[in-house]
Amino acid sequence: MSDSKYFTTTKKGEIYELKADLNSDKKEKKKEAVKKVIASMTIGKDVSSLFPDVVNCMQTDNLELKKLVYLYLMNYAKSQPDMAIMAVNTFVKDCDDTNPLIRALAVRTMGCIRVDKITEYLCEPLRKCLKDEDPYVQKTAAVCVAKLYDINPQLVEDQGFIDQLKDLLTASNPMVVANAVAALSEISEASPSGSALFDLNSQTINKLLTALNECTEWGQIFILDSLANFTPKDEKEAQSICERVTPRLAHANAAVVLSAVKVLMKFMEMMDPSGDYIDTLVKKLSPPLVTLLSAEPEVQYVALRNINLIVQKRADILKHEMKVFFVKYNDPIYVKLEKLDIMIRLASQGNIAQVLAELKEYATEVDVDFVRKSVRAIGRCAIKVEQSAERCVSTLLDLIQTKVNYVVQEAIVVIKDIFRKYPNKYESIIATLCENLDTLDEPEARASMIWIIGEYAERIDNADELLESFVEGFQDENSQVQLQLLTAVVKLFLKRPQNTQELVQSVLTLSTQNSDNPDLRDRGYIYWRLLSTDPAAAKNVVLAEKPLISEETDLIEPTLLDELICYIGSLASVYHKPPSAFVEGRAGARRALPTRSSGSGSASPEPAAAQQVQEVLTVIPTTPASQNDLLGDLVNLDLGPSNQQFMSPAPPAPAQDSSSFDLLGGGLDSLLDAQPQPIQQSTPSMGLGGPIPQAAAPPGGVPPGNLGVLGDLFGVGSASEEYVAPKEVWLEAPKCKGLELKGTFSKRMNNYYMDMTFTNKAMQQMSGFAIQLNKNSFGLVPAQALNISSPLNANQHIDVSLQLVINAQHMQRMDPLMNLQVAIKNNIDVFYFSALVPMYLFFTADGNMDKKYFLNSWKDIPSQNESAFVINNVTLNSDEIQEKLNKSKVFTVAKRRVEGQDMLYQSMKLVNNVEILAELKVQPDNPTLNLAIKSKVVDVAPAVFHSFNMILHG
Repeated sequence: MSDSKYFTTTKKGEIYELKADLNSDKKEKKKEAVKKVIASMTIGKDVSSLFPDVVNCMQTDNLELKKLVYLYLMNYAKSQPDMAIMAVNTFVKDCDDTNPLIRALAVRTMGCIRVDKITEYLCEPLRKCLKDEDPYVQKTAAVCVAKLYDINPQLVEDQGFIDQLKDLLTASNPMVVANAVAALSEISEASPSGSALFDLNSQTINKLLTALNECTEWGQIFILDSLANFTPKDEKEAQSICERVTPRLAHANAAVVLSAVKVLMKFMEMMDPSGDYIDTLVKKLSPPLVTLLSAEPEVQYVALRNINLIVQKRADILKHEMKVFFVKYNDPIYVKLEKLDIMIRLASQGNIAQVLAELKEYATEVDVDFVRKSVRAIGRCAIKVEQSAERCVSTLLDLIQTKVNYVVQEAIVVIKDIFRKYPNKYESIIATLCENLDTLDEPEARASMIWIIGEYAERIDNADELLESFVEGFQDENSQVQLQLLTAVVKLFLKRPQNTQELVQSVLTLSTQNSDNPDLRDRGYIYWRLLSTDPAAAKNVVLAEKPLISEETDLIEPTLLDELICYIGSLASVYHKPPSAFVEGRAGARRALPTRSSGSGSASPEPAAAQQVQEVLTVIPTTPASQNDLLGDLVNLDLGPSNQQFMSPAPPAPAQDSSSFDLLGGGLDSLLDAQPQPIQQSTPSMGLGGPIPQAAAPPGGVPPGNLGVLGDLFGVGSASEEYVAPKEVWLEAPKCKGLELKGTFSKRMNNYYMDMTFTNKAMQQMSGFAIQLNKNSFGLVPAQALNISSPLNANQHIDVSLQLVINAQHMQRMDPLMNLQVAIKNNIDVFYFSALVPMYLFFTADGNMDKKYFLNSWKDIPSQNESAFVINNVTLNSDEIQEKLNKSKVFTVAKRRVEGQDMLYQSMKLVNNVEILAELKVQPDNPTLNLAIKSKVVDVAPAVFHSFNMILHG
């Protein structure tokens, strides 16, 4: 009889009947009743009232009934924790049962019941089961340790369960080993100390490799993933591990194959690239990857996304397998597009004819999106394989002749890129392109055509007429088209000034006076000023020689690629994003591929991050700044003058009697009647000593008032002010007897300030205000007493700006680093609060590094000093981000566009000479930024991240 009958009963009074059956003396009746209870629970009925009756059924030798009762317990124990205690004795008793299935079932169920009172009783049975003679019980207990760690990490560490798990790595049963590896891996991921909990050595690795051949496919995956996190001591050990992992490539499970590929890809980095063993591995890696493409479409897609990464890292693995990536008519679109991308990556002079024939065929398909990608792929082939450029252009012209609208438009976009790659080579086809002007209705295609006309205006007789036809509908065009049209008309005017003055004047007017787009308006003003003041300079700027576009604009940056190789077979390799980008709260240290040791026959290559920076920065041969005293010390700032010209350092803050002015003791009485004490100094002073520089006159002596809008545009006559965070509530009136305090920190003329607004929301006057700062990381103290001279009446507020200075005697390392503890006293009471001082206040103007010095510093700082963060909800583009950060002395050393995202490399320096390097990834239309921070003083990273967050959201 089928069990479906249990899900169809809808009798009234059923709970009463079940209760009676659960307490029956007949075993069969009990079992039937428990099945009905489980069925009701499954479909969402509340059967919690039967808890004590079901628990009474635990005392049975029937394994099936016991499983059902345990299932009920797991579901309702959380809602009935006091009742669940009734089951503890049975659990403990079952853990000593002669039947290993019951022992395993008991310990597994106890691990799944997330109730603290149950957890307390789990430790002793779990310890016994970890040493059980039956491997089934042991492997179940190993997984239970990971579950217990999720509930109570401290308990697992205190009870020594992690050491017991490590002992299981040497067990004789392969499934026990696999489960121990899985549990340790999961605990390591969740632990703040990370991999320190799961430290593999050569002896343990040998045990894992032995178990690898005998355990199940999922056990093999756990073991292979742990092997991928191991770093062999030398090339010989790496080869030995690869030899024993290679047979897994022939496994039927795709996940096992990809895990094995990950291990081999990582260990190949440690081997001599010119050696024969690398060639052997490359030949062995190709067949299993090809085999994965014969699976169902979903598995194919995952395999293709991983192959895409592998091809970018080692294209030689699949260089002879082009045909397997040819698209089939019945492939889903997501598989087609991924195959297309890999085909372009594998395209070379030897197979380009084959590839082009396929792409031309794809361009006649019915799927519009796939056709567009195919046409664009032809252009990518032309850019990548120079010898095939002419054949690609000919293919594109054939496609244009089809007069299919979306094919023509995509072909024009692609041809623009070909013109950028091969200037002055294929201009003969421009006439053919111009014939299709009337059919262009997509912004990107119109913008590309306008760019072509502007770039080759001197060779197109009616260029002015063509551009004029676009200008007629200027206001209705997309902003992308408007920007391109503005630039094209200016190019035309510079190349053929005769008879084009009216056209350029018209476009400049439309751009600057009739447009709400700030980008268009700014570019219009720049062109207008260039043309009106120095036409020769305008020609040099607008008609400057353009850099050739790169062959592979969509390659993943090297650092990210190395990290993703370490995640082959996981979601990260499918998304092509590191886990920190899509797993909430994950921003740990990056994984990186190992490098060859110096003893392996050749010098160790640069770290991956340094290689990336090497590619990004154009090194200028200059003498780098001195690297002495890079580390500095946050607790021992050198307050002496950094240069002989600073002869008048700022005086120390007024001495205060610590016995009567204690932050924690509340002894502020001596300050209640204190008068403000002015700083004794002969000249105005900056925060770290030295006179304030005089304001410079506007450049060129031009009065700012005569520049109008252009004066604002070029920044003449206005100083760039540092960012000041909005005031936040430090003291709330309901909690502080009517006193509300809002405040922020700022820096003006190199002096530090606490800007505060005191509001009296009480019914009585407030007077006798005083303030004290506890010792802090940068030694900030008030330069003078808090000056609120008149009483603060009810519902009155007052703004106060309190200057702060640095006092070496007042330094004490805080946690968090920038925490500032403050006490405020008035005639009513003493109030305490903490505030975070933004670290950007301590960034100096000399933090802008030379590119070569930046590169050397990046290499010198060890990779473990790198911290990764995620900044959410940023709506600025990369230029706006640069501008905002620059105002707060976060300087952009270099910028690079990689795979559609901008990489900003930035430098900062603190007042104590601690240097900080940063890498900021900005993706268009993506409000999430990825920030990596490197410094020899690791502790500054969270505070720097906090500063970035404040500035970019301000």
